[in-house]
Amino acid sequence: MKIEKIQALRGPNIWSIRRKKLIQMRLDLEEMENSPTNKIDGFRERIEQLIPSLITHRCSEGTRGGFFHRIETGTWMGHVIEHIALEIQTLAGMDTGFGRTRETKTPGVYNVVFDYIEENAGIYAAEQAVEIAMALIENKPYDINACIQRLKEIRERVRLGPSTGSIVEEAVSRKIPWIRLGSNSLVQLGYGVNQQRFQATITGNTSSIAVDIACNKELTKKMLHDAAIPVPIGDLIVDEEELKSVIKKIGYPIVIKPLDGNHGKGSSINVNDWVSSVTGLEHAQKYSRKVIVEKYITGYDFRVLVINNKMVAAARRVPAHVVGDGESNLEKLIEKENKDPRRGYGHENVLTEINVDKDTLELLEKLQYTLETVPQRGEVVYLKSTANLSTGGTSIDVTDMVHPENITMAERISKIIGLDVCGIDIMAENLTQPLKESGGAIIEVNAAPGFRMHLAPSEGLPRNVAAPVVDMLYPQGKPFTIPIIAVTGTNGKTTTTRLISHIVKSNGYRVGFTTSDGIYIQNTMLTKGDTTGPISAEFILKDPTVEFAVLETARGGILRSGLGFGQCDIGVLTNIKEDHLGMNDIHTLKDLTKVKRVVLDSVKKNGWSVMNADDEYSMRIINDLPSQVAIFSLDENNEYIKKFAKEGRTTCVYEEGFVTIKKGDWKIRIGKAKDFPITMEGKAKFMIANVLAASLACYLYGFGIEDISNSLRTFIPSAQLTPGRLNVFKFKNFKVLIDFAHNPAGYEAIEDYLKNVESTKKIGIISGVGDRRDEDIRLCGKIAGRMFDHIIVRNEKHLRGRTEEEINGLIIEGMQASGKDVSYEIIPKEIDALKHAMGMAEEGTFITALSDVISNAIDLVQEYQARELLEEDRI
Repeated sequence: MKIEKIQALRGPNIWSIRRKKLIQMRLDLEEMENSPTNKIDGFRERIEQLIPSLITHRCSEGTRGGFFHRIETGTWMGHVIEHIALEIQTLAGMDTGFGRTRETKTPGVYNVVFDYIEENAGIYAAEQAVEIAMALIENKPYDINACIQRLKEIRERVRLGPSTGSIVEEAVSRKIPWIRLGSNSLVQLGYGVNQQRFQATITGNTSSIAVDIACNKELTKKMLHDAAIPVPIGDLIVDEEELKSVIKKIGYPIVIKPLDGNHGKGSSINVNDWVSSVTGLEHAQKYSRKVIVEKYITGYDFRVLVINNKMVAAARRVPAHVVGDGESNLEKLIEKENKDPRRGYGHENVLTEINVDKDTLELLEKLQYTLETVPQRGEVVYLKSTANLSTGGTSIDVTDMVHPENITMAERISKIIGLDVCGIDIMAENLTQPLKESGGAIIEVNAAPGFRMHLAPSEGLPRNVAAPVVDMLYPQGKPFTIPIIAVTGTNGKTTTTRLISHIVKSNGYRVGFTTSDGIYIQNTMLTKGDTTGPISAEFILKDPTVEFAVLETARGGILRSGLGFGQCDIGVLTNIKEDHLGMNDIHTLKDLTKVKRVVLDSVKKNGWSVMNADDEYSMRIINDLPSQVAIFSLDENNEYIKKFAKEGRTTCVYEEGFVTIKKGDWKIRIGKAKDFPITMEGKAKFMIANVLAASLACYLYGFGIEDISNSLRTFIPSAQLTPGRLNVFKFKNFKVLIDFAHNPAGYEAIEDYLKNVESTKKIGIISGVGDRRDEDIRLCGKIAGRMFDHIIVRNEKHLRGRTEEEINGLIIEGMQASGKDVSYEIIPKEIDALKHAMGMAEEGTFITALSDVISNAIDLVQEYQARELLEEDRI
């Protein structure tokens, strides 16, 4: 077996709109295509022994053990690998369950698809699932435990932390989109101007001054003391002499901690003698030269969480510990404690495994214990100096037990320090009494407090502390996204995108849009190139200045990694025509329709799918979409248009020279098509179709008819505004048209336009595209033969797996089948071909260059224009 390709899909895709995170592995079974599982001796027994938990996979049988039954009766190895990949992720703490395995048009080659929680772990699971299957086939050993441990390590390295993850989950539950910024815990909620950012539990609104105060323990302590809030007495020191002076003043026991420490690092608690004090000072100064020494407050360690100046949770924290049974030594007790099913690796479970580290050994040394020591029955032995859950500590929810006076005090503290998310550490016998009565004190105030102890306490009620964070970032009524119009189809996508963007911009929005020639905000190009995939969409959605997004969405990005957004307000499908067929397992127009409809399936239920009633394959899915549907047509008498009219539904048509919105029998005209410059005085029917699509989309969004009309009148096509989209350059004796048409439908659109162009001779510069089907290349040649008097055949810059002779031969075959005796010549380089055509142009010649390198062709033509003007000036 051989893995040909592994892709991580990150958005709505051809396999699932709802399941956005899928691994797609293209797998060649090679000789295993002829060996289903029932023909491999002992395979069932070996897989059940290696991964017995696969018995829970019901498979198509629908019953427990269904997958094993399929193995007995015979199934192909791609299906087996799908289930292995799912199960090893689940065993590593990433619960997955969706999978599909489908054979491609190539016999023995399958697409194995399954969901993932963490992308890197999903890719590793795909690779290892194949390795596991091979080991089972060949009856070779495989260390499944090592595989699962490796998956856990990958997961912990790349996953969001529990606090960050909880806020993301809460946002997702409210349908708020999110984007991870980088590989750490920096996350964006929402899109464009309505985005909010946070990292761990620091939000974009958190005061940097407040964070600085919280990180300066001495300043925090002074501010709280000045506000009559109880804090431990003590002082700031830098050396042993000052340490001795403070101890003399406050007495033992003491706490020693670095001024700039966090998470308990460098701290020593309950210190009772001089030697330990000196050691504690040395330990603290590893983290900060200045060290805090203060009176040790007896009692329990509590954490109170305040969000948006309201207390939302409180927990009692207990350091990692074991309880003696009078028989087992400490090492055995730790092993037993780590077998608690609530404990896991990293953050995978409620509790974390207890690791023996330097802190543990130092604590045991103070007790004159070793790991071989056998504690008495009932004796509690603490293994960590702090109660952090990440080191194996536990938490007990006490939210409902906090005295009102303590709640008020905690909320005051959050305002005094200035934190919107504030963790307050309290040492006290309890929180049921006011601190002034219990003798407790505020030990620390924390910016970015961890949520895990509240989300999943080891005892007591879990608290959804992420909800008030999202409430704070997005109070009721505050928008979290921006309008999104996504445009897909075979031809016309870029022009339709630009038209919509122009209308949106003209109506006062700051618009960001993506096209096949670049990413734009307003009309400023920020990135050049084909930017029609998910990364480019995210670029726009991440920009905090963008108020409205218009996203050209091509098939390549959808197939490669899915959509770059979860939902859009309006999806526009321009048409579905032969293009790129035979690539990426897309062989027919039916296959292509499945790809294009991903955009329409992602339209909100109350949004609109805008579709071309003149396009056969678009109309095949018209009744199978989740959103509202509106259609457009160049023919008012189109059968679908008439049907919509009877049903009182919205359409946009070209009738009697007008672009018109129809609702039932009611009409409102946007304007004459010939008055819109993009239509070339109404001569370019395919441009009128683009105007219909853009007008309908903008009308459905809510823009007024007059606003749409005025915007269309001011959209002036040019090489700068619409490069490669019907760009006409006028010379004294001839004209040059440059267009990006590269498939039969595009050629036919140019042919229709040229019928309205008067000229003495029509010269075409064309080429075949190497990654198209033979029949598509021939058909382009045939159409070219019909519309030109003379043809120059050139070569594309990238041959894409073919030879020049092969491509040119197919083009010439097509030209000869056109039924017209057309002359031709072959000039390999596009620039040379264009120079030659302009050099041979006579009075009234019209040259059409169907170019793949638009910028080069435009630069050359403009250079010739400038030269002609210069010569005229000299005369």
